[in-house]
Amino acid sequence: MRDNMDNSVLAEQSSAEPVSAFSLMFTAEHVGIITIDVPGEKVNTLKAEFAQQICAILQKAQQYPNLKGLVLVSGKSDSFIAGADITMISGCKTAAEASELAQKGQTVMSQIASFSVPVVAAIHGACLGGGLELALACHSRVCSLDDKTQLGLPEVQLGLLPGSGGTQRLPRLIGAPKALDMMLTGRSIRAKQALRMGLVDDAVPYSILLKTALERVAKGRKSRPPLPWQARLAGGPLGKSLLFSFVRKQTRAKTHGNYPATEKIIDVVKTGLDQGSGNGYQAEAKAFGELVMTPQSAALRGLFFASTALKKEKGAHAEPLPVHRVGILGGGLMGGGIANVTATRAGLPVRIKDINQEGIRHALKYSWDLLEKKVRSRRLTRNEQQRQMMLISGTTDYSGFSQIDIVVEAVFEDLALKQSMVAEIEKNATPRTIFASNTSSLPIHLIAEKATRPDQVIGLHYFSPVDKMPLVEVIPHAGTSAQTISTTVSLAKKQGKTAIVVGDSAGFYVNRILAPYINEAARCLLAGEPVDHIDNALVNFGFPVGPVQLLDEVGIDVGTKIGPILVEAFGDRFAAPSGFDAVLQDDRKGRKNGKGFYLYGQKGRGAKKKQVDPSVYRLLNVTPKAQQSGEEIAQRCVMLMLNEAVRCLDENVIRSARDGDLGAVFGIGFPPFRGGPFRYIDTLGAATVVKTLEQLAQRYGEHFTPCDALVRRAEQGERFYPAEGTSEKVSKV
Repeated sequence: MRDNMDNSVLAEQSSAEPVSAFSLMFTAEHVGIITIDVPGEKVNTLKAEFAQQICAILQKAQQYPNLKGLVLVSGKSDSFIAGADITMISGCKTAAEASELAQKGQTVMSQIASFSVPVVAAIHGACLGGGLELALACHSRVCSLDDKTQLGLPEVQLGLLPGSGGTQRLPRLIGAPKALDMMLTGRSIRAKQALRMGLVDDAVPYSILLKTALERVAKGRKSRPPLPWQARLAGGPLGKSLLFSFVRKQTRAKTHGNYPATEKIIDVVKTGLDQGSGNGYQAEAKAFGELVMTPQSAALRGLFFASTALKKEKGAHAEPLPVHRVGILGGGLMGGGIANVTATRAGLPVRIKDINQEGIRHALKYSWDLLEKKVRSRRLTRNEQQRQMMLISGTTDYSGFSQIDIVVEAVFEDLALKQSMVAEIEKNATPRTIFASNTSSLPIHLIAEKATRPDQVIGLHYFSPVDKMPLVEVIPHAGTSAQTISTTVSLAKKQGKTAIVVGDSAGFYVNRILAPYINEAARCLLAGEPVDHIDNALVNFGFPVGPVQLLDEVGIDVGTKIGPILVEAFGDRFAAPSGFDAVLQDDRKGRKNGKGFYLYGQKGRGAKKKQVDPSVYRLLNVTPKAQQSGEEIAQRCVMLMLNEAVRCLDENVIRSARDGDLGAVFGIGFPPFRGGPFRYIDTLGAATVVKTLEQLAQRYGEHFTPCDALVRRAEQGERFYPAEGTSEKVSKV
């Protein structure tokens, strides 16, 4: 932003005070420019100590003769303010402390809002959480049209609500319906959309952002245009009643009562609109304090810290090699998805090799269709769509592979085929080319068994659909080099993925903990529990979809392939219940062939709610009748997952409880508000989990027997994470 300041900017005011995140300069036209630049940080985040710094800078500006107004800009090259420092929130020991923190933020924002001359926020890059609340306190906002610019209030994703006035200012600015949507989803808004909804007053190219903000100050304060008629209608007594009733009903249907922050957001916004902003601010601070102390927020903040820490890790003690070009073997659903995220997110050229042109066309169409959706929703221009598509090319031979740095293999789950792919890449690519196999079940050391350069062979397990699922498992075998690991992790990060490094054993981590969960759901079904009763039980527990529907989504044939591999490696506790194979023998593969546990191909109003295919019960020779409560079914399925996760940690399949939690949440949708399997065990207590497993073993079989590592922790009173208030070290074995 400093590069944009014209010659009218005078020298910065000298000060003997300690280094502040806020600096003040004045233009010849008597406009103060406050630059926010947190020392030593890549992005700006708001900290508690900044309250005094902001007050001091405002007082200094107030003393300037003939001050016409202020412009707030960022000193960072690609972000405005990314939010509040979360560690500051985690440091609060009581609800009262957290409420006081919110009140301090409200006071600062109030000082900005009540400033005697116009204050304009010039926004470029991320303007999130407390950053947007600060911008909302300004009298006007302009933002850059850059792709990096996004505005949002994502606090709900941490189990919190905006605590510095955001719940009160946003509804009054853009109307309650849109404000509630932003706060309840935590989604970010791009520049043009922000302009259309009235969140910003202007959106301009970055090169003239400061100039536009200065011109806005020169025009003085302007009265805000009235809200659209829909928002005004929703603000009336009847409209408001209907709006909040509808929003509450819709929110509860999505959260199943598992996220208290959503209820608080609705309550606080309603309080402000019904009783005035003064009462609204009080309700906001009180609710913020209460939410900070909830276990849901603690778990969600734990995931935030874990994923942030993981992003900084390379996966191995070696610097990654540069990756300029990527090859994909196989143009199927997975190959097309991997090519898409490589081109559109990593911005790297991709060369797809398939045995025929049809496979290549399929992969290209996959990316085109995804980009077309973005174009239609105005999130992407036609020119950008064409540019990204030009990064993807295809071939039926190995032309172009001589310049490939890493090849991702996504062919059928056949060991001999994958071994032949390794040999062909070693023959047709460069001596430095890494071979990464997207296998979901085959051991990597067997794929590398016949390689001449086994140190460059690694597993890279994506989850379907690739463009939506955030996790990848990086699987080195014993002979994989550290540089191969770090280079593969680096590529995954560029693709926008959360990458965990896991051990080379059957099922790796995610599928290994998923298999007993699915098997237990199958046992419940064979005992007569209705399909939708089983799925609803786990959705109410917090999973995005139930286990039976998940099997339909990933493919029943795919789900059953890994079973025999796990049985061979770990024994009968992974055996699918007898009789369940009748589903596959009936050619039921789930959604992909329109024939599974649920009905497909429905149209009209009823299509949104999936209907169970009643013929499944006849096929399995069961009469559906709910006999167990949803809580009992959820307990049976989840306890097996927890037990297997501890085994994986004990056997070094995962490196830490942190990685295990991230893998479960991002890989299979383990309820985020529970923090992952290991945080959930800590919440329940290892002794309680062991006792529950022992009781289930007596009722349903020895596959519930608690593993030795869990029993040992229960006996010794050990946790996977330190208790609140102690240093955040993650349990390792």
